[in-house]
Amino acid sequence: MITPDAYFGAVPVVAASAPGRVNLLGEHTDYNDGYMLPCATPQRTRVMLALAADGHHQFYSATLDELVRFERQCAAPPGFGRYLEGCIRLLEERGVAVPAVRGHIDSDVPPGAGLSSSAALEIAMLRALRQLLGLQIDDVSLALMGQQAEIRYAQVNCGVMDQMASSLADERHMLLLDARTLRHELLALPHDSEVLVIDSGVPRTLAGSAYNVRRAECEQAARLLGVAALRDVREPSVVEGLPEPYRRRARHVVSENLRVLQACGQHGPVLFGQLMTLSHASLRDDYEVSLPVLDTLVALLSAQSAVYGARLTGAGFGGACVALCRKQCAASTGRTVVQRFNAEGHSARMVVPPELSLV
Repeated sequence: MITPDAYFGAVPVVAASAPGRVNLLGEHTDYNDGYMLPCATPQRTRVMLALAADGHHQFYSATLDELVRFERQCAAPPGFGRYLEGCIRLLEERGVAVPAVRGHIDSDVPPGAGLSSSAALEIAMLRALRQLLGLQIDDVSLALMGQQAEIRYAQVNCGVMDQMASSLADERHMLLLDARTLRHELLALPHDSEVLVIDSGVPRTLAGSAYNVRRAECEQAARLLGVAALRDVREPSVVEGLPEPYRRRARHVVSENLRVLQACGQHGPVLFGQLMTLSHASLRDDYEVSLPVLDTLVALLSAQSAVYGARLTGAGFGGACVALCRKQCAASTGRTVVQRFNAEGHSARMVVPPELSLV
């Protein structure tokens, strides 16, 4: 592993970071112009940059212990370098002359857990470039560039929630986000509650999952209903005449948007937890992105007396689950759940609270 001192030597550097995110409510609604409630995780991705003299972009990931190098006019090789190349190209499209740079990257955002390690990398990279080049670019614009970097260079047709959360959210608030208008507002967590996140130990990646398939199914459902996006359907019964699987896909999105809006209007912890539990059932039955291991973890979380509600978080197909717990109970509850879950042969670990991330 190469330390920053060894990597950069005496060359002046800039440094920036961005958090991962956990989505409390509003899953698979962002690419349907819908509503969601993510918040930031304590874990962050850090990017250090310096100008390079040899005309090549070069990035070292301490997390992966991997080095990528490519000429300024050429594509990055497959892997994490594609995300970084995408950030550079999006700036160049805005007329920014990006010089050759050397980057050192490290992160404690767990990859494959559905906590947006890719968005954290994109936003941290764009923040570092903004600082290095003295750019006047706002945080929403950074999020949109990060989204396009992922779509066009990592080939994941993602919505904008992950990048907006990484760019704008914090750990103490939910970010109410309207994906159509990009209007956003920080809201307090429900009273007397705190967040618990457990990585199931089953890794997932959007690029290798049915994520793009689900997006295409939603777009077809919207076409069949004659609307621009499923966000424009306000009553779940409207979708019941659709053929399968479009009926169930649309039913999840429409009902999920309503759950988010209901949670914002009256977000006490008991109601909020109930809405999280309903969300998981919808993701499992209608959207079909859960796995038996996630269902088992959610059931175990939901059975704890200090838990108001639980669900998978992120796109599904593996990754993490999130629970809303009674205040000052997340750590002890998480310790109990991880121990019982792993006794059945799993390899889960605590992510939030962070001090118990390696249980």
